[in-house]
Amino acid sequence: MKTVLIAICALGLTLSASAQKVVRVAPHPRTHVSVGVGFGGGYGYYPYAPYWYNPWYAYPPGPGYYRSSRPTKLDLEIQDINNDYKDKIWSARHDETLSGKQRRQAVHDLKHERDNDILQAKKDYYKKG
Repeated sequence: MKTVLIAICALGLTLSASAQKVVRVAPHPRTHVSVGVGFGGGYGYYPYAPYWYNPWYAYPPGPGYYRSSRPTKLDLEIQDINNDYKDKIWSARHDETLSGKQRRQAVHDLKHERDNDILQAKKDYYKKG
């Protein structure tokens, strides 16, 4: 009796293991090397060439590469406006005294005011200039 029970358990274990889905692991991606031939130029450093002609840089610079590292007064003012309105919008979204529709309307109004304040700050900045 013991032998029959062990045989049935072994058969069940074998069948359940063989019914499992086989997952094949994809091979690692291969590296491709391409070789190009250029005409003119040479290997010397040419400081006035655009960044895509420079052989030591593989990718173009990211956004803000050509900007100075110091933000302008307009940038700082816009950042202050965004920070102020971010706090006001967060408070309006989490105000439990208002209904959902009133909260959405308050957030919409605050975003509209923020955009108008940013536009006014830009107008004032360029009007002074």
